[in-house]
Amino acid sequence: MSLVKAKIKNLDTSDEFDVCFNPREYTFSKVAPWAEHTIQGLDSPLYEWTSGAAMRLNVELFFDAYELEGAARDVRQWTDKLEVCQLVHPDKHRPPHLLFVWGKKLNFKCILQSLSIRFTMFLDDGTPVRAVANCTFLEYSTQQEQLQAKPRHSPDHTKRRVVKEGDTLSWIAGKEYGNPGEWRIIAEANGIDDPMHLTVGQELLIPPLY
Repeated sequence: MSLVKAKIKNLDTSDEFDVCFNPREYTFSKVAPWAEHTIQGLDSPLYEWTSGAAMRLNVELFFDAYELEGAARDVRQWTDKLEVCQLVHPDKHRPPHLLFVWGKKLNFKCILQSLSIRFTMFLDDGTPVRAVANCTFLEYSTQQEQLQAKPRHSPDHTKRRVVKEGDTLSWIAGKEYGNPGEWRIIAEANGIDDPMHLTVGQELLIPPLY
């Protein structure tokens, strides 16, 4: 029993195409970005969580048109479709959102971050008939989708935070509450009139959300 073909769907246009040969393997990778802060007198740095990073899907795709006939003996009928996945749409002003699907177990909403195509076999007239494409797909989801999938819980006690260079109340509210729009709660708790101008080293009270 043969495996169902993997396919790539363009979520903006509903276009899709099958991968000629299913990948022999694929790799998921993800990093957790922590900012390193060196403190004089400590033996090791302190780390502060910054923000989440997207999951990456790395896969190698093989295309072969050698056994076909006529105009179909041009492997670019598939590789050109991959290249379109990185082109800016004239109306949306960005490359398309995609869905990499393989059976019922792999359903990855993404964008095509990087693409490298290597043509490996040619006809006498130079027409490429075989190619290998190395693709890195980057996980994509909207803010609303992320919050619905994993709701953030409000802090249940008052905290204190020291202002660093570049901090604003909206940025701090986004870090503490998951919603930059809640900056007014911090402003009111600290008697701040201008949320854009904070003093480096200033200690802020971060009250709980009720």
